Amino acid sequence: MISIKNVQKFYPSKQGQLKAVDEVNLEINEGEIFGVIGYSGAGKSTLIRMLNGLELPTNGSITVAGRVISEIKGRDLRLARQEISMIFQHFNLLWSRTVRENIAFPLEIAGVKGPERMKKVNELIKLVGLEGRENAYPSQLSGGQKQRVGIARALANNPKVLLCDEATSALDPQTTDSILELLVDINKRLGLTIVLITHEMHVIRKICHRVAVMEGGKIVELGPVLDVFKNPQAPITKRFVQQVTEPEETKETAEHLLERYHSGQVVQLTFIGETTQQPLITNVIRHYNVTVNILQGKISQTRSGSYGTLFIHLDGDDVEVNKAIDYIRSQQVGVEVVTNE
Repeated sequence: MISIKNVQKFYPSKQGQLKAVDEVNLEINEGEIFGVIGYSGAGKSTLIRMLNGLELPTNGSITVAGRVISEIKGRDLRLARQEISMIFQHFNLLWSRTVRENIAFPLEIAGVKGPERMKKVNELIKLVGLEGRENAYPSQLSGGQKQRVGIARALANNPKVLLCDEATSALDPQTTDSILELLVDINKRLGLTIVLITHEMHVIRKICHRVAVMEGGKIVELGPVLDVFKNPQAPITKRFVQQVTEPEETKETAEHLLERYHSGQVVQLTFIGETTQQPLITNVIRHYNVTVNILQGKISQTRSGSYGTLFIHLDGDDVEVNKAIDYIRSQQVGVEVVTNE
């Protein structure tokens, strides 16, 4: 569906050419929800804007739905953009138009006749859950409702690709989850290919099939979301994964416990898929002469399965502690000794 080959984007600056995107290669599959994550300045916004021709690459080629976006212009580009819609962080609604009129706007531009246009608008209002708000103006809507209008408007011309530029960054966590659930529903119902950029790993975890991690204009890590959670390679990826797997208080709690007991080991356990459901701690206590203090724990759901982390303090005879750790490893659970006293 989307092919990005050897793409570079340079901008002139006083210090010379600034590389916003540097030798990016990506293949995004039809019907996939693909995430691009990075901090500010990573190049992710520039990359997504090149997918619909808002920016042109300095080098390389971009093909979307069979059209070489990096080469076409004028009428051909306008036709291509009807198949590539975009939603934004700050909604970009027309404030003098009602919900119904905002959604109808792209259909008016496309020349769709009145009855057909209204039928399509009503279908989209129902799809995004805005029944009863058809005649409201944007100033009368919540942030989540505004983004639902933006999504409905983006779907008006039956696009093949939906680009989401930090689409949930201006929303509170609960509203963010409802918008993400809506995107998953749309992806399933319409088979729509969705590309979203974000700086929040929670968004990636919640809905994406695969993720590319960007830093300094380059893709530093790429893979299925569960694999990236399970075994992050790049330092920046590890920081992103820690956003949703390691509570901030964990280090403090571990240090406090070790100051108190002056012995034992603090261990981070990593569970994938079905291993999140086994009675591991119970078995450790039954079979080994150790005490177990649970410090912090969290299970996160990805589109491909569960990922959990648990921080525990194991105390007892060194031999027994090591036996317990070996047993845990034998249960297909990741083990990392955080502190060894």
